[in-house]
Amino acid sequence: MNLNVKLIIAALGVSALPLAQAQTTHSEFEDFGRVVRVQPRVEQIRTPREECRTEYVQVPVQQQRGVGGGIVGGVVGGLLGNQVGSGSGRVAATAAGAIAGAMIGDRSENANRPQGVQEQAVRQCRVVEAYESRTNGYDVTYEYRGQTYTSLMNRDPGNRVRLRVSVQPLDAY
Repeated sequence: MNLNVKLIIAALGVSALPLAQAQTTHSEFEDFGRVVRVQPRVEQIRTPREECRTEYVQVPVQQQRGVGGGIVGGVVGGLLGNQVGSGSGRVAATAAGAIAGAMIGDRSENANRPQGVQEQAVRQCRVVEAYESRTNGYDVTYEYRGQTYTSLMNRDPGNRVRLRVSVQPLDAY
């Protein structure tokens, strides 16, 4: 860096010194105040949540029906009907015997077939409104030299609060 530039920077720094001193005409120190009361600021926050439960219900299950009895009954009924009639009545008797035989055979095979029951899980859900309490800070009331002050703080200070005390003359610029 050039010597002239260094001299200019030094001159500016020295000329700004009285301005910096004028800004610090007061003094600060630390002290403690006695805490009188601490009141937490509590906020209620709504947090909906889903509650689910599973119930088990009995559901009837249809067993598969057998067809063998109906087929055998239809064939036997048709043969018997064919033996009874004569001429054009023989065809009607064969058809009626086949239908009756099929019904009797189906009922006899499937009459005692058990109905099955199966347990099935059913999930049921609903939304429940829940509230959560959250502390957003503390209103702290404290005494210092006979005066009472209240301030919002982010934590509970305990029995005493640390203070920054600033002393400045009333006639200061």
